[in-house]
Amino acid sequence: MPPFALEILPVIDPVALAQDLIRRPSITPADAGALGVLQTALEGLGFTCHPLRFSAPGTPDIDNLYARWGKGDLGRAGRNFCFAGHTDVVPVGDAKAWSVDPFGAEIQAGRLYGRGAADMKSAIAAFTAAAEGFLAARPGFEHTISLLITGDEEGPAINGTAKVLDWLAERKETLDACVVGEPTNPLRLGDMIKIGRRGSLNARITVHGMQGHVGYPHLADNPIPRLIDILAALKRRRLDSGNAHFEPSNLEIVTVDVGNAATNVIPAAAHAAVNIRYNTEHTASQLRAWIESCCRLGGGFDDGRVEVVFQESANPFITKPGAFVQAMAEAVEAITGKAPELSTTGGTSDARFIQAYCPVIEFGLVGQTMHKVDENSLVADIRALTEIYRGMLERYFA
Repeated sequence: MPPFALEILPVIDPVALAQDLIRRPSITPADAGALGVLQTALEGLGFTCHPLRFSAPGTPDIDNLYARWGKGDLGRAGRNFCFAGHTDVVPVGDAKAWSVDPFGAEIQAGRLYGRGAADMKSAIAAFTAAAEGFLAARPGFEHTISLLITGDEEGPAINGTAKVLDWLAERKETLDACVVGEPTNPLRLGDMIKIGRRGSLNARITVHGMQGHVGYPHLADNPIPRLIDILAALKRRRLDSGNAHFEPSNLEIVTVDVGNAATNVIPAAAHAAVNIRYNTEHTASQLRAWIESCCRLGGGFDDGRVEVVFQESANPFITKPGAFVQAMAEAVEAITGKAPELSTTGGTSDARFIQAYCPVIEFGLVGQTMHKVDENSLVADIRALTEIYRGMLERYFA
């Protein structure tokens, strides 16, 4: 039996709770009652729940939930171990391509199917059940366990985790450590803990020319060759070779657009977009300056004939291996029998916001089917993840 197996039978079955959550079609930005299901479960365990709705001009209103178990008011109960996650999910795509109802939460051959089964309603259910078992065995517990759950992770991420964190800071509620329940494991439960993420910088480049007839190029100004030169300059540079915790940074051209349906017209403008996933060898300001220097190569940058618009989605961060990371890794190994790889690969998550408040890692289920048709997770993995999360709580508060 694992060293942190539940001493009592849980009231909350993590698989049943995951099914209840999956049956709420909370396609971002809709909540569809998912947070209400979770709130009911948590309040039944003695958690105080704070439903939070945030809005911003030009964006949909988003429902979020901060739930805490702890003595005293906000900001007053020992160390605070937080679990962070999201109940919003991506669209199902072609529903006819699914072998099951995407929101039916069916179990077949030992697997729970449905949108959110991997990313990441099952992890939310597992932590809820883990917290129940942990607290039931400690009637005199003096610290805080909390859940920060957003409905805006798969969307713009404007009215979600970042605003909940601001709300907590205004009320002097501190987070001392956090686990984000994203599906971090490539193939098997226990493969990988994320201890950081690369940054993400988008650049939209527009080159303005002069429209004209292709037979009279001297009377026009074709913007496409200048855009090609800029993109070639961007791709020529090897940004770095990576470092001890990060793989090399990479720049990808994600779109080139002219919108020219005619074969005998030189277009008036050409557009391209690039994305850089970058490690701690760079800052966003350094990369912005470099992109602008490449845009100056063919002239026209200073007089507006070449424009670039930036969007910074995330800064790189690392939770350096130490006591916290080691304790979380030991909890994984105790249940799965293998030491997880400590990684910073992949895209971004809401950990990019949380890292400014406290040490944060990410660990959840296997991510093989997330965002895919027939998304699913092994029922056995959901139950094992519950034990892992309980082991994390055990070790953190030991």
